Amino acid sequence: MTLLLLSIPLLVLLNLTIGSVGIPTADVFNILFGGGSDNLAWNNIVLKTRLPQTLTALACGAALSVSGLQMQTLFHNPLAGPSVLGVSSAASLGVAFVVLLNGTIGGGVIGRFGLVGNSAIVCAAIVGSLSVMTLIVYLAQRFEGYVTLLIVGVLIGYIAGAITGVLKYFSSEEDVRAYVIWGLGSFSKVTGGQIYVFLILISVMLPISMLLAKPLNQLLLGEQYALNLGLNIRRARLCIILVSGTLVALVTAYCGPIMFIGLAVPHICRGLLNTTDHKVLLPATLLCGAAIALLCNLIARLPGYEGALPINSVTALIGAPIALRVILKRNKR
Repeated sequence: MTLLLLSIPLLVLLNLTIGSVGIPTADVFNILFGGGSDNLAWNNIVLKTRLPQTLTALACGAALSVSGLQMQTLFHNPLAGPSVLGVSSAASLGVAFVVLLNGTIGGGVIGRFGLVGNSAIVCAAIVGSLSVMTLIVYLAQRFEGYVTLLIVGVLIGYIAGAITGVLKYFSSEEDVRAYVIWGLGSFSKVTGGQIYVFLILISVMLPISMLLAKPLNQLLLGEQYALNLGLNIRRARLCIILVSGTLVALVTAYCGPIMFIGLAVPHICRGLLNTTDHKVLLPATLLCGAAIALLCNLIARLPGYEGALPINSVTALIGAPIALRVILKRNKR
């Protein structure tokens, strides 16, 4: 836990200093604390590009990791991730309607009015994810088992993929390319006033998720034991689904579908800390997810490369071997 706490400020500083344009650490501190730098370009790079991107990566990593841990515990499935309920698929479908039908990305609205186009994409993703969350919550209240929810989540993913495929078929190449790029995920899409809204919403949801440590621990024992301990299974399940689904919906709406982090980070934390106590795992997963997201964002902006690599490619290439090593080591024990 101490190493995780110390790694985050270090990774934040590296994200602010390293990139296609190298900026000295002293100038970064001057810019952050109001002193500014004689180089106006450095001021703009730090305050308008790197700082929002770093804060977004920090929030996304924490949110997806906590959501993944909650889903794995709720469904008793180590392969469950933040997207298991189909929330991210529905958000992607909402974006597909906006992008592929109206040409909002590329040479369309975003090309001329960036803020309007980004806002339309965020709104479409939120509408799509909230629609599915409403269905999931309704089913969670009517059905006792978890298998139904898992099946519904898988079916929503297939339906969303099928509709998206039809939209791609009838769309222009430019719009399809823009949608594919959006689907690769990016921490650099949250700019301007959106960063404040995004950070406030994530900052509200993460403390609420910490309050679910006790019911999550009780669910680990099985439903019968949890009932004997006085846990209201239906209410606890509803709260976990709402919190986890909201975190996934926010991240997907603002940053696109970010893969792998929510699936692997909980396993990494269980292996490193050798515990299943959610009073320890929840904060550890939050910190570890934030650290890994910052590391991936740093690698995606390699020095000398103008722009950024697809964040999903980096998260898979960097995180998968780490998670595999931890899981194999844990199973060997």
